[in-house]
Amino acid sequence: MELRVLIFAPRGRDAAVVRTVLQAQGTDSYACSTQGELVAALQEGAAGAILTEECLPELLANAQLLDWLHNQPPWSDFPFVVLAARREGRRPIKDFDSLHSLGNLILLERPLNAETLASAAESAVRARKRQYVTREHLQELGRTRNALEHLNEELENRILMRTRELASANDRLMKEIAERERAQAALTQVQKMEAIGRLTGGIAHDFNNLLHVVNMNLELVSLYANDEKVKPVVERAKSAARRGARLTGQLLSFARSQSLVPKPTNVNQLLVGMKDLIEISVGSGVEVELDLCENPAAVVLDPSQLEMAVLNLAANSRDAMPDGGKLTISTCGEDREAEQELRAGHCVVVRVSDTGNGIPQQLLPKVFDPFFTTKPLGQGTGLGLSQVYGFARQSGGLAYVKSEVGKGTIVELVFPTVPGDAEPMPEAQAQAPAVPEPAKASHILVVEDDPDVRRVIVECLSLIGYRVTEAANGNEGLEAVAASKPDLMVVDYAMPDMTGAEVISRARQLVGELPVILATGYADMAAVERLAGKLAILRKPFDIAALGDAVNGALESSREKLSALSAG
Repeated sequence: MELRVLIFAPRGRDAAVVRTVLQAQGTDSYACSTQGELVAALQEGAAGAILTEECLPELLANAQLLDWLHNQPPWSDFPFVVLAARREGRRPIKDFDSLHSLGNLILLERPLNAETLASAAESAVRARKRQYVTREHLQELGRTRNALEHLNEELENRILMRTRELASANDRLMKEIAERERAQAALTQVQKMEAIGRLTGGIAHDFNNLLHVVNMNLELVSLYANDEKVKPVVERAKSAARRGARLTGQLLSFARSQSLVPKPTNVNQLLVGMKDLIEISVGSGVEVELDLCENPAAVVLDPSQLEMAVLNLAANSRDAMPDGGKLTISTCGEDREAEQELRAGHCVVVRVSDTGNGIPQQLLPKVFDPFFTTKPLGQGTGLGLSQVYGFARQSGGLAYVKSEVGKGTIVELVFPTVPGDAEPMPEAQAQAPAVPEPAKASHILVVEDDPDVRRVIVECLSLIGYRVTEAANGNEGLEAVAASKPDLMVVDYAMPDMTGAEVISRARQLVGELPVILATGYADMAAVERLAGKLAILRKPFDIAALGDAVNGALESSREKLSALSAG
């Protein structure tokens, strides 16, 4: 339809003649008999229209035709061929304007020959074909533009999605970097504390041996001296030695080298029992409150060390509240993830909080360092929190500190729980130093690498009345066990060739169940129990009475076992 030529010549035979001429040259044509049919055919599609001049006045008054002309698409300029009557001179302006209102107009004056009409029709069709090509180009451009817009939208969406992915990946990367930095800082702190702990433990162990030698020699001086004036001097020296022993105990506790005696402990019961002691320690200006959980807080640890840790924390809180305040000690049960030496599972948290001045954030990483203190020079050793830290770690737990300047400080001790209720702890009974009594003929082997410590232990046991031999290391001790089969062995733990636990284990392989006393200020109790089982322990520095009681008790226990076996 788009290549046909419309013919509108309603009068006479003009339409038939025009159609015959077009058919002769092979042009498709369609003759319209009315204006409405012409408008409908134009809307369906055509390459051009041939009109007669006499029908134009009525045709140009047709609103539908005028709307169609005005609403042509941009590519369209529909061609009209008007067959006009020949006139003399120029046409009136009115007629001229009417003709050109059609737009693309070819005016042919009649009469005209067939070739002229056919040529005009062919020109109109060629012009229309070029418009169709333009239409196709415009449509192609439109399709290309739509495709380009679609691609742009997809590209923008992909860019947006990629940007979001990159932002998400960047966020994850920043979180991982921050987490790695935190882990690195924590690892650095742990390594620093371990290194300081090893150094501190070594120094404290050697210093403890020196104090032990001083303390026992002072006792010997006290026993040998006849002048009553010597005894007060000796007692003052022994008091200083005891203070030094407490200091080394704190150092060993920080280094996790303290000889602990862990046992099932009801933390709530322990805290209730020491509330009066805490109140006396902090003074009347500090209100002490216990906020304990309802369930029994049962853990395995050394209760005396826990008491010392709580008292240290209470003393720190008192110093942080010079104008008075409130000290709250609470317990609760929590489920914790595995962290450092703390195993995953249910834990008991002992929380000591105060309303004091608080600690600046930049100092918090240093509070567990030994000898670090915020107190004025001469008012603190800086070992209180380090001892708490070492005790918590050595007991399989952790210690945390949280503080904000002006709002107070919270220290948390976290310990793994044990199933069931803890047995009540027997109260410590103060014992007066017993006077050593001569013992029956019993043979004791002393294995100690420090010559001064070994000499003073041997002299004290000899003074009591035992037959004593000595060995300077584990190998010599094993040779002496094999050669003389002693009734009891007193052995140190930390020796250069082998530990005391290894000596005990090998000695019992040689002679059977040999009574043993582990005399040390440092011992890996897990290793001792793993290799040698539970033993009697004498913590250095000890006095002659404690040594005599320990030896006598071990020998009595051994004799009772032998009697029971004989009776059985």
